[in-house]
Amino acid sequence: MSISTCAASRVPLSFQCRSDPAFSGTIPRPTASRFSCNPRAGSGNRPFGISSLILRFPPNFVRQLSNKPNFVRQLSNKARRNCSNIGVAQIVAASWSDNQPPSSAAAEAKAAASAVSAPIAAGEDVYNDNSKGSLGFCNGSSSVHVNESSFLNGAGSVAIHAGERLGRGIVTDAITTPVVNTSAYFFKKSAELIDFKEKRHVSFEYGRYGNPTTEVLEEKISQLEGAESTLILASGMCASTVMMLALVPAGGHIITTTDCYRKTRIFIETFLPKMGITASVIDPADIAGLKSALDNHKVSLFFTESPTNPFLRCVDIELVSKLCHAKGALVCIDGTFATPLNQKALALGADIVVHSATKYLGGHNDVLGGCVSGSTDIVSQVRIVHHVLGGTINPNAAYLLIRGMKTLKLRIQQQNSTAQRMAEVLEAHPKVKHVYYPGLKSHPEHELAKKQMTGFGGVVSFEVDGDITTTIKFVDSLKIPYIAPSFGGCESIVDQPAIMSYWDLSQPEREKYGIKDNLVRFSFGVEDYEDLEADVLQALEAI
Repeated sequence: MSISTCAASRVPLSFQCRSDPAFSGTIPRPTASRFSCNPRAGSGNRPFGISSLILRFPPNFVRQLSNKPNFVRQLSNKARRNCSNIGVAQIVAASWSDNQPPSSAAAEAKAAASAVSAPIAAGEDVYNDNSKGSLGFCNGSSSVHVNESSFLNGAGSVAIHAGERLGRGIVTDAITTPVVNTSAYFFKKSAELIDFKEKRHVSFEYGRYGNPTTEVLEEKISQLEGAESTLILASGMCASTVMMLALVPAGGHIITTTDCYRKTRIFIETFLPKMGITASVIDPADIAGLKSALDNHKVSLFFTESPTNPFLRCVDIELVSKLCHAKGALVCIDGTFATPLNQKALALGADIVVHSATKYLGGHNDVLGGCVSGSTDIVSQVRIVHHVLGGTINPNAAYLLIRGMKTLKLRIQQQNSTAQRMAEVLEAHPKVKHVYYPGLKSHPEHELAKKQMTGFGGVVSFEVDGDITTTIKFVDSLKIPYIAPSFGGCESIVDQPAIMSYWDLSQPEREKYGIKDNLVRFSFGVEDYEDLEADVLQALEAI
């Protein structure tokens, strides 16, 4: 199967793309400095890409296609193909007017545009795009050898600009990334298709294998996680299950933890055994149990959440990674509850980090998505299985996630603060029996959480002093939060796991997983703290 890679568009770093309305002055001539758009070349820290190329043509350009130089037709081909369906500004077929001689500045612009299609030197690690100058989009998140920390030092800035300000492959002068709605990409001639199949030409091929909008999102997440590569999928469960199917062989063994998302446990306990894959289940803090499982099984993968769902237990990612790597096992951390802003699982030693992007990354309770981040080698293995199984995210959903991530830092700061303060209020309240939150000193992994996290997230779980009826009365007395599944959005959400996630089990069966009838999971949104505190307190007074 052909896996798309990035078009090898070549642009001098010193080329000034924008000019004043009159197109006055001169444009610096191209230099020898060039960049590659190969998103999977090299290793280590992923550099940012160059900003989207916008050529603003002077007034004496005539926007016509017929009988014009080849370079403008080549320049505009993919731009027309990928931008016209959304009505954004694009590079169009253009040429000098026959009635007006070109100015020196315009002549240099033409020369610079021609330089875009300069051939790739022998030995370079990107494929040459035979169309030379296909700037409509770059098939893959572009990478430029520029110091990414030169002016984007904070995670908030990276969440806003990564993949866009410095690397969006879609040619447009729109601030926001366009949505490229297409299911397939065409080839001009059969010879171009053959070149693509034999890796002499780079292009998108089919919507399931890649999309320009989606790849902007993948680059943004990679930069936040410090990953070489990211794959975005249709949901968080899709990301987790495809990852396991790709990385655990038939007859393999997985280690996971007692506290985890129920649907993940069902997949591990019900579906994977059909492939001969077995699992060891340990407490998140049981290092002795981990060592025993590693010694007694040929373990392929250690998989857990950190923090976990719903008790927010934390795993010592650095220690677990060292132990697993010594036995040849990969480590995958589901960082959904933490977010890339509060925890860097890859930097702590994990091989893979997955997220349900539906939650904090999207942040608005309006889109489904999931992602897998890690080294190029590992993510490529997952990508191959993903291309077979499907589970492709819609480009409109990818756009919503890009949009949502621009406020990620602002939201997380508010949610971290609100959850910490509310956890302390709840812990001191006489009608609350127990509070589960890593930011509290009473949490079993509080010291570990302080070591490997910079914030503790917006979800607090707690047990009301009462039975299921009392707990229902408390939940129903709340006025601000919605009773719903999910978490991480702007709106606060509350649920009783015994009802929301485990109602099909009997009470004794629920308690095997630690799920008591009086357990509440509260996802704090970005409402004013004072309003949330008052609402929770009045609901507690109602019971």
